[in-house]
Amino acid sequence: MTAELSSRNSEVLAPLYGPAPLDLSCVRLRSVHLDWHGPTVTLRLDLPAPPLPLPDEWAAADVDTVQGQLQFLAVEDLELDDWEPGPLVSFELAVLSESRHRMSVAVSHGGNPAFLRFTASTDVFVGHISGFRTGPESADNWPHQFLSRLDARLHTTVPDPSEKTFYESL
Repeated sequence: MTAELSSRNSEVLAPLYGPAPLDLSCVRLRSVHLDWHGPTVTLRLDLPAPPLPLPDEWAAADVDTVQGQLQFLAVEDLELDDWEPGPLVSFELAVLSESRHRMSVAVSHGGNPAFLRFTASTDVFVGHISGFRTGPESADNWPHQFLSRLDARLHTTVPDPSEKTFYESL
């Protein structure tokens, strides 16, 4: 099993992370959004520190955290146990079938058993990449600098989880 993920639309992350797969061995999970269309699971999380220099406007805003969403498609066998937003988690990803393009996803924290488990397509999408300065207790309700011009025009902070256009469309 691995905790590295290559997204279908890797060009979204390339300006910050280059071509390398995204390391998900220690990230902060902010929200889990379930959508019956597809069905899909969209996870909002704080990504590892990027190896490339931050964009100039992010550096000027004293950004110390990068956040984004991972959208898993064709989700099956979803199990979500008791979970509170905010802890550092690790992902375990395993390809189940090369021919069917399926993988298993397990998310756990603190060495405990996985609290989120599902199978999904290996085609994972990344979107709504933003940078922000963390607040007390790692809060993320401060202004965000969005990488996408459209997101930057529409949002100054991360929208409420009920905002379907933000959480269901990458």
